[in-house]
Amino acid sequence: MNKILQIFKRPELRNKVLFVLAILVVFRIISNIPIPAIDSSQLKDFFAQNQFFGLVSAFTGGSLTALSIGMLGLGPYITGSIIMQLLTMIFPQLEQMYKYEGEAGRAKFNQYSRLLTVPLAALQGFGFLTLLSRQGVINSLGTLEWITTLATITAASMFLMWLGELITEKNIGNGVSLLILAGIVAGFPTAIRQATFTYTPDQLFTYIAFVAVALAVVVGVIYISEAQRNIPINYARRIRGSKVFGGVSTYLPMRVNNAGVIPIIFALSILLFPSMVANFLAAYDIPGISQIAVKVNDFLQSNLWYSILYFLLVVLFTYFYTAITFDPKSISENIQKQGGYIPGIRPGPTTAQFLNHLLTRVTLVGAIFLGTVAILPNIVQGFTGVTAFAVGGTSILIVVSVALEIMKQMDAQLSMYEY
Repeated sequence: MNKILQIFKRPELRNKVLFVLAILVVFRIISNIPIPAIDSSQLKDFFAQNQFFGLVSAFTGGSLTALSIGMLGLGPYITGSIIMQLLTMIFPQLEQMYKYEGEAGRAKFNQYSRLLTVPLAALQGFGFLTLLSRQGVINSLGTLEWITTLATITAASMFLMWLGELITEKNIGNGVSLLILAGIVAGFPTAIRQATFTYTPDQLFTYIAFVAVALAVVVGVIYISEAQRNIPINYARRIRGSKVFGGVSTYLPMRVNNAGVIPIIFALSILLFPSMVANFLAAYDIPGISQIAVKVNDFLQSNLWYSILYFLLVVLFTYFYTAITFDPKSISENIQKQGGYIPGIRPGPTTAQFLNHLLTRVTLVGAIFLGTVAILPNIVQGFTGVTAFAVGGTSILIVVSVALEIMKQMDAQLSMYEY
C-alpha cells in the first residue's frame, strides 16, 4: 500500500499508470463490439464442443467467444514475431540486425514484424470467418459485408498491437503481456460464475483440490521466476598511475526461467495455425486433403496428444527464446574485455562453452516447469472431468509472472526517483 501511495504521489508515474489503465479500458471496449450476423446459440455450442478455441479465446479477453471485432487479439502480431525470430536462424543479416546493431537494429526488426502482422491478420481472419460460417455460427454474408468484416477485424488486430506498444513505451511492463493479462482477468468472473452454477455437493473435494493446486502453482511460479544460479566472477587488479582498478569479486545471475511466459504464448500461437487450417480444409470435399485435415483436427482435439504436443512446444520455445536473450559467447567476450574470469575456467571460448553447458542444464528446470504448468489443467481435467477451470494453470502462470514483472519495473522507477 505504501508503494502504491508513492506511485500516485509522483506526477509522472501517476500519469503513466492512468494512461495504461485508459488503454486497458479501450481494449475491453474493442473486445465487446460484436461483428454482425451472429447466431448466439450456435456460437455457444461451438465453443462448448471445442476446448482449444475456448483456450485461445481466454487469451483474447473473451473477444473470440463474443466474436467481437478484436476476435484475433494479438495473435497475428505474436505469430509474426515468432516467424521473424525463427528467420534470424536462417538469415545472418537478420541476426546481425537484431543482436548487434543496437536499438536502431531492433527498431527496424520490430518494424518488419509489424508489417508481417498485416497479412497474417488477414489470413487468420479469413480462416476464422470461413470456419465459423461453415459451422453456422455466422449467418450468410454478402461479398461486400464479408470484405468489410475481414477488413474490420484485421484493422482491430493492428490497433491492439499499437495499444500494446504504447503500454511498452511507458516502461510499466510488456504491452502484449499486459493486454493478455487483462483478457485473462476479465474472464475470471465468468469462470467463477460457471463453476458456482455447475457446483454439486459431491464435487466439494474436487473444487478444494483446484484451489490447492492454484495456490501451489502461484508459489511455484514465484519461486521459479525469482530463482537464479549465481556464477562467481573475479576481476584482475589493474594499476593505472596512482589508481587501482578491479580486484573485486561479483557474480553473473543466470535465471532459471529467462523466457518468462513467452514460450506458452508462442506455443498457443503455433498450435492455433494448424488447427485453424485443418478445420478450414475439412469442410472442402477434396480427395485426400479433407481426410488428412480431419485426422489432424482429431489429433489436436485429443486431450492426450494435444497435451504432449503443447508440452513439447513450450519446452522447445523456452530453449529457443533463452538462446536469443542469453548469448554465452557475447557474455564471455564482455567478461574477458573487462578483465574478468570465472574461477577455474579459462577466459574466452572455454568460458562460453562453460556458460552454454550451465545454461542448458538450468533452462531444463524452467522449461519442464513451464510445460507442466501449461498442461496441468488438462491433467486435472482428465482425472476429475471438471472443465470449469480449463485454463487455470496457464492463466495463473501468466497473471503471476506479468504481475511480478510490473512490480519490478515499478520498483525500478521508484528507486530512480529516490536517487
